[in-house]
Amino acid sequence: MAADLKDVEIEKAQFVFSVYDWDGSNSIDAFDIGNALRALNLNPTLELIGKMGGTQKRGEKRIKLEEFLPIYAQVKKEKDMGCYEDFLECLKLYDKEENGTMLLAELQHSLLALGEKLTEDELENVFKDCMDPEDDDGNIPYAPFLKKMMDNMVVINLK
Repeated sequence: MAADLKDVEIEKAQFVFSVYDWDGSNSIDAFDIGNALRALNLNPTLELIGKMGGTQKRGEKRIKLEEFLPIYAQVKKEKDMGCYEDFLECLKLYDKEENGTMLLAELQHSLLALGEKLTEDELENVFKDCMDPEDDDGNIPYAPFLKKMMDNMVVINLK
């Protein structure tokens, strides 16, 4: 299945894999599979990461590059991952004035309560890295926020 990857994709995967090879053992913790895939501009769900061998705790399992490449190839084929346009359409539902803004409180609630929920700490980090200041009415421009968030998808979670 890794044969489905182009040479440039394999090179990128090797680089990302090396970044998550914290101890130089030529393997990564299965806990980091999701982060590595996100660093490769993919958007796997937590459920998909679990199906691909990802673990919820650090130190349970390690994988080699030869195991990671087929995972990368398979996740690249998945159609259930959202893209910028999909997420933008969802946020437009909260744009009551149809002017490209939404209430910061609604975005915060959505990220904390819906789908694959973020923790308060994760949300604080996302807002710190990606959020433009809110206006006097508590609104934020959601398209720039989403763009920054998706451009900064390298997530390092050292739990």
